[in-house]
Amino acid sequence: QVQLVESGGGLVQPGESLRLSCTASRSAFSLFAMGWYRQAPGKQREWIASIRPSGHPEYAVSVKDRFTISRDVTKSTIYLQMDNLKSEDTAVYYCNAQRSEHNYWGQGTQVTVSS
Repeated sequence: QVQLVESGGGLVQPGESLRLSCTASRSAFSLFAMGWYRQAPGKQREWIASIRPSGHPEYAVSVKDRFTISRDVTKSTIYLQMDNLKSEDTAVYYCNAQRSEHNYWGQGTQVTVSS
């Protein structure tokens, strides 16, 4: 079992930045793809970024060039640096660890971008 805990969400104005963190109960980086998803009210859960065991990052088109995913293996933590936030980024952000049929999710952290 892998337990994930997100933190760092909050209320910001358009154009501002946030840095989300996700800490795992144990390191899953060697075998699991780690990533971030988000879900806005009434919308489907959307994949936004992931980082492979090799360290290679991938991004959804909607956040590419604004968000950066990274990891600290020694701390069993991944991060999501979110820059130039827009109102459409408002959602609950979830950390995920995935390998084949195995999926582990954090409880989510709310990000609200509003004037």
